[in-house]
Amino acid sequence: MGVASDDMVMIEVAKRAGEPSVVTVNCPDQTGLGCDICRVILEFGLCITRGDVSTDGRWCYVVFWVVKVSASMNIQWENLKNRLMSICPSCPIPFYFDLVNPPTSAQVYLLKLFSVDRKGLLHDVTQVLCELELLIHWVKVSTTPDGRVVDLFFITDGMELLHTKARQDETCERLIAVLGENVNRCEIQLAEDFEHGVSSLPLVAAEELFSLELCDGEFCSHKLSPDMKKLRKANVNIDNSLSPSHTLLQIQCVDQKGLLYDIMRTLKDCDIQIAYGRFLSDMKGSREVDLFIQQTDGKKIVDPVKQDILSSRLRLEMLHPMRVMIANRGPDIELLVANPVEVSGKGRPLVFYHVTLALKLLGICIFSAEIGRHKTSERQWEVYRFLLDDSLELPLANSQSRSQIVDRVRRTLMGL
Repeated sequence: MGVASDDMVMIEVAKRAGEPSVVTVNCPDQTGLGCDICRVILEFGLCITRGDVSTDGRWCYVVFWVVKVSASMNIQWENLKNRLMSICPSCPIPFYFDLVNPPTSAQVYLLKLFSVDRKGLLHDVTQVLCELELLIHWVKVSTTPDGRVVDLFFITDGMELLHTKARQDETCERLIAVLGENVNRCEIQLAEDFEHGVSSLPLVAAEELFSLELCDGEFCSHKLSPDMKKLRKANVNIDNSLSPSHTLLQIQCVDQKGLLYDIMRTLKDCDIQIAYGRFLSDMKGSREVDLFIQQTDGKKIVDPVKQDILSSRLRLEMLHPMRVMIANRGPDIELLVANPVEVSGKGRPLVFYHVTLALKLLGICIFSAEIGRHKTSERQWEVYRFLLDDSLELPLANSQSRSQIVDRVRRTLMGL
């Protein structure tokens, strides 16, 4: 069975606002490919509203109906197609290349941005980087007493062109065009020997951020507002009676941003293969997912212990894919956001974008920000730390204001 490279990924862009675009991937299969496709779609600022997946273990056929996460996002559909083609197992990687000076491997670059501070500055910078397909791996943002900002972004280029002067100039020009006279200087250079920073959290904050209780069969946290607690329900059912060779996994839950990515990521990390799947959303914001799955050895999941572990892991990842809290950091107030890192080492897309968007909409200024990694006994986490400036509208010493900030950030991250 063969398909021309251009036909492996097809995108039918919606003709009218509000209608979904259709993304079709038809290529050789491999374990975790569904997760990789969902991740790329999420990176481009799109949400999957419906989907069909089928595979015979050698070839897969995937159809996703997608809509913009935010109306302000500028989707580069041709770039999305190329990125999806690049993750198809039989396709040459990368699709973007410079015939004269091709890079030997994906490189990390340091973007230095010197500017005058203003509300929403960090989010505006992040939005430009996202639209340019520049992935943020680590960031250090600091504000000087005279109101000037030094932003250090360690980034990789989804188009793999940042080694060229033209791509570097394009990036700085886009940033200057958006930020205007606030920008003093923009520089991009190769970051040699880059490693993810380690986020050293206070013990009390780490325990609160990474621990969850199981209440009445549901993972819960006192950090959730009452109406959010009502929404955080997920039913997971495992059935081996309908297929002689596959286990049926049925999920019913509230629809949210990145839901399919969280499900696919969990299955990929657990070495679970999907043979057939269907995802549907209704008008009331509920999601139904039916997946016929196998272990990597081609067998059904019949061990009750393995079933319980998979069910609990899925419910945890769907109900709490990200952790959000506010803590004291000496005399300062710090917003902490954490998400699990894939076994492959990749963090969740667009977290920095959505957190800075939520803070911008609340009118909260960010004094400094950084991204690091934190290891617990079970997994590795990506931790975002934001030191916040106090606000007259939302005084940070007030517990009600803190709860409002946490709730708004969580809702923005989850699309609720």
